[in-house]
Amino acid sequence: MSDSINRQDFLFELGTEELPPKALKTLSAALEKEVITGIKELFGKQAAEIFEGTTVNSYAAPRRLALFLSNLADEVPSSTFMMQGPPARIAYDEQGNPSKALEGFARKCGTTVDKLVDIDGKMSFSRELPAKALANELPAIIEAALGKLPIPKRMRWGASRTEFVRPVKWLVMLMGDQVVECEILGLKADRNTRGHRFHHNQEIVLSQANEYLENLESVGWVMADFEERREKIRAQVEAEGRLVNGIAQIDEDLLDEVTGLNEWPVALTGRFEDRFLEVPAQALISSMKEHQKYFHVTDSDGKLMPFFITISNIESTDPAQVIAGNEKVIRPRLSDAAFFFETDKKRTLESRVEDLKTIVFQKDLGTLHDKASRVATLAKHIAAALGQDQAKAERAALLAKTDLMTDMVYEFTDLQGLMGYHYALNDGEDEAAAEILLHVDRQPAVVVL
Repeated sequence: MSDSINRQDFLFELGTEELPPKALKTLSAALEKEVITGIKELFGKQAAEIFEGTTVNSYAAPRRLALFLSNLADEVPSSTFMMQGPPARIAYDEQGNPSKALEGFARKCGTTVDKLVDIDGKMSFSRELPAKALANELPAIIEAALGKLPIPKRMRWGASRTEFVRPVKWLVMLMGDQVVECEILGLKADRNTRGHRFHHNQEIVLSQANEYLENLESVGWVMADFEERREKIRAQVEAEGRLVNGIAQIDEDLLDEVTGLNEWPVALTGRFEDRFLEVPAQALISSMKEHQKYFHVTDSDGKLMPFFITISNIESTDPAQVIAGNEKVIRPRLSDAAFFFETDKKRTLESRVEDLKTIVFQKDLGTLHDKASRVATLAKHIAAALGQDQAKAERAALLAKTDLMTDMVYEFTDLQGLMGYHYALNDGEDEAAAEILLHVDRQPAVVVL
């Protein structure tokens, strides 16, 4: 690396309306990858010099995607460009006239024959390429990277023809303490980022690129680092679980999602009525997770406790009011689950077998009832070959899909099989047959056996 190369910190931030929380982590990683790839493709071997000693950090929060490159070369070093053409021995004829191949090579190089020289037996052309400011190239690289982000469906807003995953609001691009003059997605770059929508809904002026993280957090109430924010949420949720003498259960996908929903996360614990614990635990957990993005709590034996942990996006002066609001919201959700459970139990799974005739399995293979009948016949045959109870195998196969016709599974599709197990026990079905229903989704072969 040349000692004469100047190095600066580079910051890019795109401010938006709230980004899709489930996609935030993926979008951030893709932006980093595409920008780095774009620089490498444009500058080839020189990219190694550009990145020597550079640290790359990508940041993502609900209303921003950012990339910070520390100690980045602020210019592409000067270099020598050389092309080799036809062999020198055939470059000229006996009269000293240049060959057509030599003339064609000169045109390709944008020069004349007299500027070509013999280097190691080949007619060659070389010229010095001056140093080039990297800041002049970065806007196009970033714009191309944004265009390659994995966005299934882009949207437009207002009268603009600009498209992105969400409407864009501001653009920061700094090389050291200088704004990189450019326009991307209809926005002109400047040095003004923005704080938390509620705690600091104002612009924050960045004097230089390396102020980004510190100023956003200390002034703007925004934790821009996705991984840091994620681990803070994890620690808070675990601590809240211990406060109620329980163990907070952290689903990693849910953790990623709530990290994508909050700029300034604060974990709070709420409670629901003990009566809801009469409903199968997984039904309550699905309701809390899917609808409200809550973490559930279990005791040391793995039994569900009547608590939930929510992540608030504000540091409230009255957290009790926030908790009460969440308890008010979760109550009708859990009441729905309880209602579905009690209503479903009024009909046996056997009485729902005929209902399977209303659902087409495949166009040429009939209904789910047809499928269940075929599988039941097959299950009986296999049970006989294995010396197992044929009647139980046939019965379990016939009932395997009947919980699809219940209100609970209609509302929470991921509970198929689990609810079949509970309803089968409620109906007085053999416990072994009920166990088969419990595993039917994850292990379809169990139904046959």
